[in-house]
Amino acid sequence: MIGNFLTKVFGSKNERELKRMGVAVEQTNALEERIQALGDDALKNQTTALKERIDQGESLDELLPEAFATVREASRRVLKMRHFDAQ
Repeated sequence: MIGNFLTKVFGSKNERELKRMGVAVEQTNALEERIQALGDDALKNQTTALKERIDQGESLDELLPEAFATVREASRRVLKMRHFDAQ
């Protein structure tokens, strides 16, 4: 009974996770134009730059949207396919 009430107020674990990931998807989409504007060499260097930022202590959660946007753009260029938001 209390569990049902809490689920109705806060949502299920799955619903909370989807909401959290929805924020990451929005952040990734916001970076899309900037990442698309990078040249091929700059896109290749993006991975190195992300690794350096991790080494400097930046959290993976902060880097996740930019990393996803980079992967999405690399896939678009190489495979001619763009990842959907749900992926």
